[in-house]
Amino acid sequence: MKRRQFITLLGGAAAAWPLAAHAQQPAMPVIGYLNSESRETYREYLSAFLRGLNETGFIEGRNVIIEYRWAEGHNDRLPAMAADLTRRQVAVIATTNTPSALAAKAATQTIPTVFLTGSDPVLIGLVASLNRPTGTLTGVAVLNTGVVAKRLQLLHEFVPTPTSIGILVNSTNPVYSEAEIREIQAGASVLGLRLLVLNASSQREIEAAFTTLVQQRVGALVVSADAYFIAQPERLVTLAARYAVPTIYAYREFTAAGGLMSYGPHLLDAYRQVGVYTGRILKGDKPADLPVQQVTRIELVINLKTAKALGLTFPLPQLGRADEVIE
Repeated sequence: MKRRQFITLLGGAAAAWPLAAHAQQPAMPVIGYLNSESRETYREYLSAFLRGLNETGFIEGRNVIIEYRWAEGHNDRLPAMAADLTRRQVAVIATTNTPSALAAKAATQTIPTVFLTGSDPVLIGLVASLNRPTGTLTGVAVLNTGVVAKRLQLLHEFVPTPTSIGILVNSTNPVYSEAEIREIQAGASVLGLRLLVLNASSQREIEAAFTTLVQQRVGALVVSADAYFIAQPERLVTLAARYAVPTIYAYREFTAAGGLMSYGPHLLDAYRQVGVYTGRILKGDKPADLPVQQVTRIELVINLKTAKALGLTFPLPQLGRADEVIE
């Protein structure tokens, strides 16, 4: 072989080496992220999920890709979105509320799925057992439907005069709302209270619900921990203030925004744990070997400024029961 031909062949081979090496690099894993609300309203919770993912060594855009599917408050869109992620054969699906978890379970029996739910995951059929989930699902369960009657009791203790109390639920999430209604109806019966169930899944219906509260002379309100309401704390707090309705919510974020009271789990930490489990599955752990995590720490938060605006006075023993008092 002539020297010039040899140099030409060598140069061509050298140019091909980087291409060959690039082709041999493994493709980044893809996570499917499914949520019934919007990225804008869930930005803080998404950040917590990403923090958990980072704790396991995965950083979006660097060594993992995330395919987001946001239903923008329309639960009826979730089945098609879950089916789309299944067709794309993502490595794992992260579902961060009950409707999206149920949609993912219905869409695939092979792709690992990590869920976050405020319902009992065994009762609603996500897993067979908390300690040994079996199947392809595991995740995090927070106490919500199980403490809705306690929210009613606390509201009755702190605002004792109303004989009628309302609960605002999202009827497009029946698995969740029906469980809440059952629990709170039992609690209302024990306390001798009339309970008014108000359904809302749009801005117009939320406005109408507060109008109905006034018309029906309902003296206080419990707001469901449904994802649709979690996405809009400022709006709900503003309406409660406008109509002067003492209201209890599920999460501190509402009380920090000006709500009267909240009683519930720390939701940001639950989202972080979903990220941790998602990363562990990407590293090879099987969902069946990851027990469902239970967030059992419940916080009572009171906004004293809002209480004063409503003309409410809380005795010191009552305030002493709160985990946090916002002044």
